[in-house]
Amino acid sequence: MRGFLVRLLITALGLWVADQLLPGIAITGTSALIVSALLLGVVNALIRPIIFILTLPLTVLTLGLFILVVNGISLALVAWLVSGFHVAGLWSATLGAIIVSLTSWVASHFVGGSGRIERMRRVEVTGRRIGG
Repeated sequence: MRGFLVRLLITALGLWVADQLLPGIAITGTSALIVSALLLGVVNALIRPIIFILTLPLTVLTLGLFILVVNGISLALVAWLVSGFHVAGLWSATLGAIIVSLTSWVASHFVGGSGRIERMRRVEVTGRRIGG
């Protein structure tokens, strides 16, 4: 449960960053932000794979770049469903999805699967010789 809440907060952070950076995305209020983050997780788990399969030939033709548009469609769908979350168009949705993905990717490096914050450890290698 803790891991789920941490991931939800990471997604909400990504949506907030997208709101701050892009003029085409507007989130009015904390409740809209949290509901949007929750719904984005549901859309990415259930609907995005269907969209991905339906657009697979186009994704292969564009060497995978169309996945960015699929992510934008997912974000635009969430904006359509949540009042208080507005996206100006597909271009803004695609850029917003990139920002949310990058924010989640960076934050996920510091959070383990259980939701605990992990610090990176430096491993030093000694000068031992092996086998000889």
